[in-house]
Amino acid sequence: MSDVIANHCFVCGPDNPRGLRLEFELRDGACHSVFTPSADHVGYHDVVHGGLLFSVLDDVMANWLYLQDIQAFTGKANVRYRQEGRVGDALVLRGWCVEHKGRLYKMASEAVSSATGKVVCEADAVFMRAR
Repeated sequence: MSDVIANHCFVCGPDNPRGLRLEFELRDGACHSVFTPSADHVGYHDVVHGGLLFSVLDDVMANWLYLQDIQAFTGKANVRYRQEGRVGDALVLRGWCVEHKGRLYKMASEAVSSATGKVVCEADAVFMRAR
């Protein structure tokens, strides 16, 4: 797959000057990354915006596919917020495939606080492989 496909992605694109520029790697059957939110990423004071939390979870799932040369798009997703994410608290991201059938990939992900070890939020989604 061409390296330029996602170079401007808001979450992982290295060429997006306003993006998060997260780096992802496959390890032990899952995709991993770390996101440390700053004051630029808040909704309420010192609390990370929930939409941004979902964005990084969506991307850790998408990158599980992308890093295996599978181009796919989110078809449906659910997110569950368990506690607030805090500015400066690194979130350990993990995404993995639950099931694959035809063009569909059922994925799951979580963001775990490095400070507390607790799950901040989790998501599951169905991705559709591009034709």
